[in-house]
Amino acid sequence: MGDNGAVTSAAPDPSPGDTVAEGSATVGPAAEPVRHRRVLVLAVIAACALAVDAISKALVVANIGYGDSIRLLWGAVYLVQARNPGAAFSVGTGATLLLTALAAIVAGVIVRQARRLYSLGWAISLGLILGGALGNLTDRLLRSPGVGRGYVVDWISVFAADGHVYPIFNVADSCVVCGAILAGVLSVLGISIDGRRAARRSAATPADRNHS
Repeated sequence: MGDNGAVTSAAPDPSPGDTVAEGSATVGPAAEPVRHRRVLVLAVIAACALAVDAISKALVVANIGYGDSIRLLWGAVYLVQARNPGAAFSVGTGATLLLTALAAIVAGVIVRQARRLYSLGWAISLGLILGGALGNLTDRLLRSPGVGRGYVVDWISVFAADGHVYPIFNVADSCVVCGAILAGVLSVLGISIDGRRAARRSAATPADRNHS
């Protein structure tokens, strides 16, 4: 009801699947099914990434001796078994405990951000990052030399068997990198985790043109 007593109609809630301008929000009961679907996409992608990473590592450990290699695609790819105390692509090899803690923090932050998740692109991105983080975190918790200090199994080497051309990596590393790249693209496009897109002015106003 307005100040003069007239009854005014309430503005409808924005469609939860729509991309809306900066400053607006996706609200209302109708938005919840959309968020639930996005969270489901995140969870399924994370679970698939984790499963593929774990299965591939188990197969490598069971079938490729440490230091051995299998040459594929005329030497473009080698399957090897290497143990990495560092992060993705052997970065930070002297900070295994710190990297374990960081992986756990990343996983916790992603799970917490799921409450705001309405963007399909961000669901895919965060699912890949979460699955990859959990894949390497599992190695750090369960593999030798001890809990929190376990070495990650890496097994993909390109152009050389010893990783001197490009660091040896695994499925989890690839998921984290691909998810981070997608997150960067979404950020450049101005798409936030809740599905909003930053408003862009398609043309300058007459006042702007007069001052230019």
